[in-house]
Amino acid sequence: MEFFDVIQNRHSVRAYTDEQIPEELLGRILEAARIAPSASNKQPWKLVVVSDQNKREAIAASGTYGKFLSKCPIIIIGLGDPSIAPKWHIVDTTIALEHIVLAATAEGLGSCWIGSFDEVTVKTLIDAPEALKAVAIIALGYEKKSLDVLGAANKLLRPSKKLDELVSRETFSTSW
Repeated sequence: MEFFDVIQNRHSVRAYTDEQIPEELLGRILEAARIAPSASNKQPWKLVVVSDQNKREAIAASGTYGKFLSKCPIIIIGLGDPSIAPKWHIVDTTIALEHIVLAATAEGLGSCWIGSFDEVTVKTLIDAPEALKAVAIIALGYEKKSLDVLGAANKLLRPSKKLDELVSRETFSTSW
């Protein structure tokens, strides 16, 4: 898949099959995060891969919009370390997580970015140090394809804004 195709094909997946992700494939996806850029190359993130069913259920129950986390084979928790990069730990961790999402798409996996979770619960379940910030969770797995009554794949795609609504040149535009 070409790079731009990966970006265009990425979408949030909220239904997964039971198929497990091979370790080699997971390793390639995590490698994409490892080589992500960061301010001064400090890489102020830690990633915790969670496959344990009980932990995934507890994490899913801790937020409003991530209930399906208990049904995907793997979740990846991105933790930012403010002691390494006080100003940039959240941005840098976010970049690494987005590399995971794009790599997953390129490898034929589905993913979904989750920000709805109770940070204390999540950090307790994974024994994360109090000083770290749980930035986001990525659901990861093979997309469960379902067909609607017309036989089309169920995929909610919200249209993106037009480029001229998001970008201006030289000066800020209020044409929103």
